[in-house]
Amino acid sequence: MSKVEIRGVWLTATDSQVLKSKQSIAEAMNFLAETGFNVVFPVVWSKGVTLYPSPTMWKTFGIEIDSNFLSRDPLAELVAEARRVGLKVIPWFEYGFASSYNSNGGILLKQKPEWGAYDYQGNLLKKNGFEWLNAFDFQVQEFLLNLVLEVVKNYDVDGVQGDDRFPALPSEGGYDQGTITRYHREFQKYPPKNHKDKNWLQWRANILTDVLALLYQEVKAINSDLLVSMAPNIYDWGLQEYLQDSPTWLKRGIVDIIHPQIYRRDFLSYKCILNRLVKEQFTDTILPKLAPGILIKLGRYRITPDYLLRVIEYHRQLGINGEVCFFYEGLQENNDQLAKVLKKGHYAQSASFPKLADLQDFGMNYHRSTSILQRLEKRLRKIFKG
Repeated sequence: MSKVEIRGVWLTATDSQVLKSKQSIAEAMNFLAETGFNVVFPVVWSKGVTLYPSPTMWKTFGIEIDSNFLSRDPLAELVAEARRVGLKVIPWFEYGFASSYNSNGGILLKQKPEWGAYDYQGNLLKKNGFEWLNAFDFQVQEFLLNLVLEVVKNYDVDGVQGDDRFPALPSEGGYDQGTITRYHREFQKYPPKNHKDKNWLQWRANILTDVLALLYQEVKAINSDLLVSMAPNIYDWGLQEYLQDSPTWLKRGIVDIIHPQIYRRDFLSYKCILNRLVKEQFTDTILPKLAPGILIKLGRYRITPDYLLRVIEYHRQLGINGEVCFFYEGLQENNDQLAKVLKKGHYAQSASFPKLADLQDFGMNYHRSTSILQRLEKRLRKIFKG
């Protein structure tokens, strides 16, 4: 009986040459298939631009695609090459609600300053170098949802993926006038200065959960077989810092596969976090949705082959049939060291990517009778009712 596992890798546009040409894309897909991987998560939204020709970006900002890829469609090229070697493709919206990195909002907020997120002092929201769009603004939500849906409609993909920035917002945010007004209308008081106040934190996290629920519903209405994949920060740090309530996502059934970013640089730390997540969040029925994110390369850090093998072995001991590696280039360093170790070890026997029915803990029906904007406006009217 053949194995059923999620064997994934993230493909970035930063510190990577893969997307630079159709030939390099083909070579990378060959390499992944030969190593034993069965799904690739290519970046399609980064630094305020898309890595495919986007009607939404062109209409909204007059920018069709990342200028490095003019006259090309890297996503279409990658899908074709991945299909040729039997790989699944789940496009990754890396930047999510982030607008720019150390660029004061970049091209998005230069054209639409009203889309910016703000902290309690009234400053443009910035955390760890990233400046942010206002994830609570209905126009911003519509924009991001439209980016996702145009990919789903126009490409032969197997799903879409959000991450630690989608849906997310640094918990220091939410102090724009629109969000303050919404909060005041609901509670007859203004948001607290303490951005980690329990009720204020949860209220904002619930808004982002609703954004994900809408995304899930819209994607499934287009094609019920498509997967909605999420790679959030680890709970509950992710809730405290980025308003990501991933246990609720799982309870509401609005994520098909989830890849918590357990980016720890020693096995004991990794093991402790994974044990806690499995114990607190994953029942036997939803454990198949879990395929943790493993950090194999970042800056000067490189995972050791022994550490990587121990992690995968421990996954299987816990009944976790999958993982996703960050990121592709780490597999090829030191003369393909990690790829060779995987190919000779855990990935020696090929594995089929799970079917949607294997990942779902209950059935849901989807019907889209209204547009995204109409749905958002309906929610707005509900909030301001009375």
